[in-house]
Amino acid sequence: MNLAFLGPQPADGRPKLPGSLQVNRRLDQWLRMLPEGAVVLTPGKVELGQGILTALAQIAAEELDVALPRIRVQAAATPTSPDEAVTSGSLSVQESGMAIRHACAEARGIFLGVIAQRSGVSRDDIIVRDGDFVAPDGRVLGSYWSLAEAALLAVEATADATPKRADQRQITGSSAPRLDLPEKVFGQPRFIQDLRLPGMLHARMVRPAARGAKLVSLRDGALPNGATIHRDGSFLAVLAPEEHEAEAAALRVAARAEWAVRDTLPDHTESWLAGAPGEASTVLDRVAETPEPAHRVAGRFFRPFVTHASIGTCCALAQWDGARMRIWSHSQGIYNLRADLVKAMHLPAEAFHIQHVEGAGCYGHNGADDVALEAALLARAHPGVPVRVLWSRAEELGWGPVSPAMLVDVAAEADAEGTLLRWTQHVTSNGHSGRPGRGALPTLLAASMLAEPFAVPNAINPPLAGGGGAQRNAVPGYAIPALHVGMTHLAEMPVRTSALRGLGALANVWAIESVMDEMAAKAGADPLAYRLRQMEDARARDVLTRAAEMANWPGRVKREGFGLGLAVARYKGTGAWCAAVAEIEAAERVFCRRLWLAADVGEVINPDGTLNQIEGGAIQATSLCLLEQVRHDARKVLAGSWEDYPILRFSEVPQVEATLVARPEALPLGAGECSMGPVIGAIANAIADALDIRLRHWPFTPENIAKAIEPTCPN
Repeated sequence: MNLAFLGPQPADGRPKLPGSLQVNRRLDQWLRMLPEGAVVLTPGKVELGQGILTALAQIAAEELDVALPRIRVQAAATPTSPDEAVTSGSLSVQESGMAIRHACAEARGIFLGVIAQRSGVSRDDIIVRDGDFVAPDGRVLGSYWSLAEAALLAVEATADATPKRADQRQITGSSAPRLDLPEKVFGQPRFIQDLRLPGMLHARMVRPAARGAKLVSLRDGALPNGATIHRDGSFLAVLAPEEHEAEAAALRVAARAEWAVRDTLPDHTESWLAGAPGEASTVLDRVAETPEPAHRVAGRFFRPFVTHASIGTCCALAQWDGARMRIWSHSQGIYNLRADLVKAMHLPAEAFHIQHVEGAGCYGHNGADDVALEAALLARAHPGVPVRVLWSRAEELGWGPVSPAMLVDVAAEADAEGTLLRWTQHVTSNGHSGRPGRGALPTLLAASMLAEPFAVPNAINPPLAGGGGAQRNAVPGYAIPALHVGMTHLAEMPVRTSALRGLGALANVWAIESVMDEMAAKAGADPLAYRLRQMEDARARDVLTRAAEMANWPGRVKREGFGLGLAVARYKGTGAWCAAVAEIEAAERVFCRRLWLAADVGEVINPDGTLNQIEGGAIQATSLCLLEQVRHDARKVLAGSWEDYPILRFSEVPQVEATLVARPEALPLGAGECSMGPVIGAIANAIADALDIRLRHWPFTPENIAKAIEPTCPN
């Protein structure tokens, strides 16, 4: 779970503090002042391309009353950064941002108190101006920088600090240039893939011939100059001084390896999901007496395995000096990664120093943690020598964790006017979190391949109070008297599953919003008016109305081959609200041509960055539902290239128009994932509008459209 889901009160009775400050209470864990006139900010959340470090810098600059260029944000590292668990779930502003806001407000108060005491000027009369403390007569009484060596922040935070009111803020709420973009735009080496260390060896993994295969034998043979082999059970790699030599050696070794293989994957994922054993549970049960329904809709929605498809492949570097293991990683959770490295390598936590370095981003749990263990194992076998492991495209698509396949069964009932009476929803899925650091066994790929292997633990679903996994957004956001939501967590996991942007929300919102459109049609009602009539959440109504206005929903004109659809959801039921209207064209296949999005994320820290996240999520959702699925046979995932796992091309990206509903006085909410479910739901409803076909099988390809013409599930 993320830190936001800790209990309301610490066990020792200390006061509850905002966000991650609750469990990282020392102020000097979060920031320090430099004599040269800068503030070093040290969050535990990491940059994944979402612009979070810029937003956190804005929050700090605001509360400290310093210019934004004075803020230097330091990349997370163990053990010096606060442990903020995982950068995920659209929670970084809520967890890290609110911790930094409070910590900086308290730091400002501490420095202000010292200046007031030394100068004799009342603290209420002192103005903080870009780090200087100024008396009413204009005298500079001191600064953060003049007290930088005084260790004033070597204290625990209290609950006494009062951050600025919404009407006092000037830096947050305004767009600021991304701190990470200049180096990226001008091609400077910033990514983990760019990192080079003196004397470094390049390593390539030699993967098994199938899932669960065991290495039986390895024939001898010549290798490129300087290349060597490392084997530990079925963990097999080659190392060489030059990258091309490592790649050539890996191909030769792969041809000499003999594997014991067996069938481990189901032939037909949809039927396997329906019949696989699992643990059933109730997510929500609300009982009410309802009259006999006049309308009923029932359907089964299937989502296949999908994967991250990061443009840059996973990479890590490691160096072992006999006592300390240094690792450079683009992991989303460096402390969680460390916890699994401790288990897999039988080393103490203090032996690991993990430095975060940006990667291509993945918005979910890809192979970044896996490749870190691989680099560490190889570095331990070559003391003193830095080892770099880079995955291939085939490894990225075929061996990284995938997002689970899902079945969502829905049955809804309404009276003659269309008012909802009863709703039943059941989700069947593997767990959506196989992240490291959350169980007794390591979840990292290589741990199951060693000579003394670890069992592969089943992925978990966090509880709904922690955001949920398969059950995320399975509870409809409409007024329904009788409601039952259940979940079956599958006990078997033929393909290793974990988190991908949005988790179960994507399938659940798609199913819910599809059924809402079908119920509106049964009642002879407009889909927009039908939703508004069933909706008690005022903020949901606002975003839905705004998106419909942007798309001119009331004035829409039916065009041959085109369709409009809409959908709305509050992410996780506790996060940001987003509504989407989609226009699709049904040509040789379905294309999404336009998207209109309205979102309510509470207080907005960086409007441009927030809109980027909402638009990016919408485009990724478009790619996922129109094109993406992980195909496999009985032994392995078949995707090895972009031809096998197509994603949306630049020429196919829809025109996106997005707006934010201003709520400066409200608590900030994450924006990274809120648009995805509504976009998928809106696209599905737009296809139904264009073709009069209800799609219940993802992706929305011509093949699945053809299947939908003869539905197998009753309506």
